[in-house]
This record gives sequence, structure tokens and C-alpha cells, in this order.
Amino acid sequence: MTESPADLLITGCTLLVHDDEERIRFEEDAAVVVRDGVIDAVTTAAAVRRTGAAERIDARGQVAMPGLVNCHTHAPMAALRGVAEDLPTDEWFNDVVWPIESNLTEWDVALGARLACAEMIRGGVTCFADHYFSMDAVAAVVAECGIRAHLGEAYFSSQGARGRERSLEFALRHRGGAGGRITTALAPHAPYTVTDADLAATAGLARAHGLPVHIHAAENREQTETSLARHGRTPIETLERAGLLDTDLLIAHGTGITERDLPLLARTGGRTAVATAPRGYLKFAWPTTTPVRALRAVGVPVGLATDGAASNNSLDVWESMALTSLIQKSAEGDPRWLTSRQALHHATLQSARAVGLGDSVGTLAPGRRADIILVDLTGPHTQPVHDLAATLVHSARSSDVRTTVVDGRVLMRDRELLTLDLPAVTGELTRRLPALTDRGHGRRIQEYDT
Repeated sequence: MTESPADLLITGCTLLVHDDEERIRFEEDAAVVVRDGVIDAVTTAAAVRRTGAAERIDARGQVAMPGLVNCHTHAPMAALRGVAEDLPTDEWFNDVVWPIESNLTEWDVALGARLACAEMIRGGVTCFADHYFSMDAVAAVVAECGIRAHLGEAYFSSQGARGRERSLEFALRHRGGAGGRITTALAPHAPYTVTDADLAATAGLARAHGLPVHIHAAENREQTETSLARHGRTPIETLERAGLLDTDLLIAHGTGITERDLPLLARTGGRTAVATAPRGYLKFAWPTTTPVRALRAVGVPVGLATDGAASNNSLDVWESMALTSLIQKSAEGDPRWLTSRQALHHATLQSARAVGLGDSVGTLAPGRRADIILVDLTGPHTQPVHDLAATLVHSARSSDVRTTVVDGRVLMRDRELLTLDLPAVTGELTRRLPALTDRGHGRRIQEYDT
């Protein structure tokens, strides 16, 4: 019986794989066979020499690895990159970002999402978790460009019950969309903008409909101290009191998580994860970072993120990976902690788990969805290679990604975007900027007060 041709065949690469104990290792002169959007086989280049394929990529000199996952961002905010610089958090929100966001149309959201998806695909991100407004537009962009996404329609209690209802309606309407590439979540903004009653109602909706929840919480130490002073409990304790720790919960940032929170996080009733986006914490001069080591000790996976480009200026998960490793070493005073292999694990399988996709993406193995990137390490900044994991984490750049594949479909090949017209996006966005950035109206979508 003759084997049917593969849809995609990648040969000659160095392959990043996870062993049975989830340790990172590399296999030389490897091949990946893709059929129907799934990895059919991971083998040697010699074994597939006579295998037919509709599309074949010779990846000699490149590393094949799972696509990176951006576990928390606000993709449409790519349109606001650089608009609010060198400000403390409250002024950033109240004086610039929330007034500008009151101008956003659904078309602006779509333009920002297209720009963000182009940046992420070029940077080897194959899946992102998004938390924003007008998310029907973002879902349409995801369907159009071929990337994978975990999407939630954000809401504040100041919007009334309708905000929470829209978040639920969006999650139910788009769950399983784009051929299964879209998963959804309920998306209350944060404990300081959503009431205890609304948080409890969200937990009930999550349980009733089998939906996860994506929320900002304990973003920084100041929020935790303010919550303790006003309510006698930390933001994490507020989530526990509302029943959210019994749902599948993705917590953005968590640099204000304290030791008293750890026992609660250790015994959650659902799948709880935290997303860390270290570049933004440095820009805002927050005094602490996400306690990755302590969270790992209580069994909470930490995924890597960028946050939105308005605060972070970048959607570069490679940078997040390197910064997480370096900042964790500094915070713990231990150069042996958060090694390059551990950082790669966080960027791939841990991040996939954080967004609820740990059973389908995050590793290159038979039966997994074919979300694959090829990284070219022939540049002078990555040579010579003494430790391949360290080269990937601390020397490689997002621009070294040559090819990005999602669900077996090539979205970028040899640095050429195949599913998005970037010049058209940037041209239209440039025309929209005067109206988009106007703050003369005196409105803002919310008040930051923590």
C-alpha cells in the first residue's frame, strides 16, 4: 500500500522536542510530516526521502520548534504603539490611553489587530490570548490571517449588566471558530474595575457554560496594597471569594501576588495560570516581577506574554523569553534559576497550558496541531553555537524566524507574509491617526484608581 502524500514536509532541520519528563532536547537532521493540519510523524530526514508532499521545505541550518504563544496581549493596541511614553501607570491610563480608546471604532480595532497579527506571525507567534473590546473584529482578523487565538471581550462594571452579557455572547458565538483555531473566554477587566457581584456572576457563567476566564489581577504591588487597605483582602483573595479560582482562570501579570496568596493558588478548583510580560513592568518601574519560582512550586504554570504594544511597544515574545530568564535570575539572586531550557519550556508548552491548549499545541509530536516555526541561526549574532538552548533564548531575535506555520498552513515563508497585506494596513492606519489620537473631547472609557 502506497503512503498518501503529505500536505507539508519539513526536512533537514534541528528539532526542538520535549521528552517524557518535559525536558527540552534537540534532534539533528530531523523531519516533520504534516497531514490535515496535524503532525503525522516526527522522524529523520533520511526516513522521508521518498515521501511525496504537496509542499516541501528544506530547513537545513534552521531549528524547527513549536510556535510561540503570547499568553496576554491587547492586539488592537498596536495602533497606539508609542502614544503614551514615560508615564506612571495611573497617568498612562487616565490621561492618554483611556481617553484615546473612547475614539476607537470597530475598523480601528480591525486595523490594529491586523498590524499585531502581522508582527506576531513574523515573530514566530502562532497563538495569542487577547483581552479587548469590539472583539468580533479581532475574531474576523484571526479567521482571515490564519493565526490561532484565545479571545475574550473585556468588560467593566461601569458598563452595567450589558457589558457582562456581551462578554458571554461573544464567547459563545465564537467558541470553536475559524476552523477550531479560536477558543474563547469571559474577560472581566480586573478586580478594581469589576465589582465583587459581577466577578461572582462571571464565575457562575463560566461554570454554567464551560468557559475559562481571562482577567488582570494583582498586576502590581500597589494594587495589592490598595486592595488590602480598602477591602482587607488581596486581589487574589477577591478572586477566591468570588469563586473564580474554581474556574479555569488566566491571570495577567500577577507581580503583586504575595506569599499569603500562594496557598489559595495551590488548591484552586480549576486550571489556574499566570501570564508574565516583563518588559512593561520595567517601563512602569514596578518594584516586583511575577514570582515565577513560587508559582511553579505550587503548581501554577506561568506563560510568557507581551501585554499590548501601547505599554510594551512590542509584541516580541523572544524578548519576553530572554527578559523573563534574566529578571528571574536577578529577582531570585540565583544564576541557576530559569535556565535557557526552562525559558523555552515556558514559551512553548507552559504557555500553551496557560491558554488551555496544552493538549493540542506547545510541543512537536505526532497528534499535535501543526503550529511550527523555523528559526535561522546562521547569522553572526547566533554563531558559534555552543549551547543551542542559550543561543535561541539569549542570541536569537524575532527577525531570525524564517517560516511560520499554523494548523499546517504556511503563514510566512522566507520572511514573506502570505496572509496579510502589511503596506495596506499601515497606510490606512496612518490616515486614521489624527482622529484616533484626539483627546480634546475630554472623555475616557474608565477611571484608573488603585
